[in-house]
Amino acid sequence: MKTVQIGVVMGSSSDWDTMQHAVDILQQFGIGFEAKVVSAHRMPDDMFVYAELAAERGLKAIIAGAGGAAHLPGMLAAKTTVPVLGVPVQSKALSGVDSLHSIVQMPKGIPVATFAIGPAGAANAALFAVAMLANENPDLRMELDAFRIDQTEAARKMVLPVTGSAS
Repeated sequence: MKTVQIGVVMGSSSDWDTMQHAVDILQQFGIGFEAKVVSAHRMPDDMFVYAELAAERGLKAIIAGAGGAAHLPGMLAAKTTVPVLGVPVQSKALSGVDSLHSIVQMPKGIPVATFAIGPAGAANAALFAVAMLANENPDLRMELDAFRIDQTEAARKMVLPVTGSAS
């Protein structure tokens, strides 16, 4: 059983379609994590306990995804010094822009690192967490470096269909 180092939390099970991308990255790197629903609005007491015990339980970061009002990342950050990585989940009403604004506009003194709306943001939040852990783990640093090299090579191998040429 791997030691849980990263918490992946979301305001609702409907956020899983986005947040699973964070979990996929953590699994790819063999990082111990937990994933759960911790709603800022429907279970605030549970959310506060989660945040208050995060450091004591050994969490190194919390990846928090939320849509709409998106208070979860900020409220967690208000109750812990464990780094909180906010992922705006795409909403129906405003396509996630509301979530992005809610997460990114934290008051001075309560930081939340905020990522892109949707799956790319969830994956990048997890990669950011991996990079944080890699600062203290040379083997993980090598894995992350290899991941980046693989990305570069995949991009270099991309081809476009030829539909014409500029002469």
